[in-house]
Amino acid sequence: MEVEKHLILTGSSEVSWKDAIVKTIEEASKSIDYLKSVKVLDQRADIDGNKIEQYFVDLDLGFTIDVNRK
Repeated sequence: MEVEKHLILTGSSEVSWKDAIVKTIEEASKSIDYLKSVKVLDQRADIDGNKIEQYFVDLDLGFTIDVNRK
């Protein structure tokens, strides 16, 4: 039987939304095993004058639970 769990994480980047997504997944993979899926829930940004200063993403990360782990 396969069980999937989901976590909602917020990541950021000074470069782009795509960079924020990639960095968040890379960071999560350091402490979460068996990452399986990602869904982008929201994107937003901080603006300073006429320039985007910081990009933010909310992600729903899915990962498989190891049912045999003790």
